[in-house]
Amino acid sequence: MKITLCGSAGFVVEMNALAGQLKKLGHDVKSMPLKFTDGNGKVWQTLDYHKFKKSKPFNNPEFLNNHHDRIREHFSKVAWSDAILVANYDKNGITNYVGPNTLMEMGLAFYLRKKIYLLNPVPDTPWEEEMLGMKPVVVSGVLEVIK
Repeated sequence: MKITLCGSAGFVVEMNALAGQLKKLGHDVKSMPLKFTDGNGKVWQTLDYHKFKKSKPFNNPEFLNNHHDRIREHFSKVAWSDAILVANYDKNGITNYVGPNTLMEMGLAFYLRKKIYLLNPVPDTPWEEEMLGMKPVVVSGVLEVIK
């Protein structure tokens, strides 16, 4: 199965480990890279980019263009896949965190009729209802459930 991993950029290391596990199970997997080159040729470590984003550089056109490209790039991976696996670990005091970008990716997968898997249960957030409405399959860390 073709699977795209979705989740916070803060989980990039964990997602790459998940990608390796899924590949061992025979899946074709796309995930967030550990580093990337932006449109200006600057090489970013994904974790550094994630920290930079948190400084809210929203008045910086260079940042906005770069972030625009990152969102579109990941949406392309979702469109390519048969399913997505949301890596929803604990973050910012929220158990099984799913942030806004990941929620958008889930919405795209739902619209494109892709299977949606969650690594852990749906978090208690204001968008819990929307997530439940997409009927994700919670694998509770057992990747062999994904078929």
